Amino acid sequence: MMPPHFFVPGLWRRQLRSYVSDDLETLIEQEVAAAGYEVVEVRRGGSKSRPTVDVRIDRMDGAAVTVEDCALVSRALESVLDASGLVSQRYVLEVSSPGVERLLRRPSDWKRFAGRTAKVLSSQLGGRVEIEIVGIEGEPGAEAAVVRDERGTEHRVPLAEVKEARLAFHW
Repeated sequence: MMPPHFFVPGLWRRQLRSYVSDDLETLIEQEVAAAGYEVVEVRRGGSKSRPTVDVRIDRMDGAAVTVEDCALVSRALESVLDASGLVSQRYVLEVSSPGVERLLRRPSDWKRFAGRTAKVLSSQLGGRVEIEIVGIEGEPGAEAAVVRDERGTEHRVPLAEVKEARLAFHW
């Protein structure tokens, strides 16, 4: 028999979106890249005495992330996290694929997923909206996402003005 679980709306989001230090994120990104993968997202949750470090990875070749990929990256991260002192000794490491509603962080993400639908939070688009990704343009460091709204109107949104963007998935 399973013990009861209680769901508190919104609580898991607040916990998982907890602050990740720049040092911790840099360390994780370096180790994941050395293993041949890309970090999509790093989130921290849990408690101070038992933190959870949630690392979402993607393959450089664009293929689907497998359980073996996650295990390989997990083993690579465990030793450096253990030695780093950046997390409690009782931390929990979770390595997984970015999922169907993956985060869009880099200009390369916007280029890779052109033609797909995304949920974007930007004041330039009037808040949180669902759009079609057309592409990316601009000089490095000053890129703008080219997106199309539901009326077919194209917009250019500087990536610096995008607060959050994720691929949209409809059941």
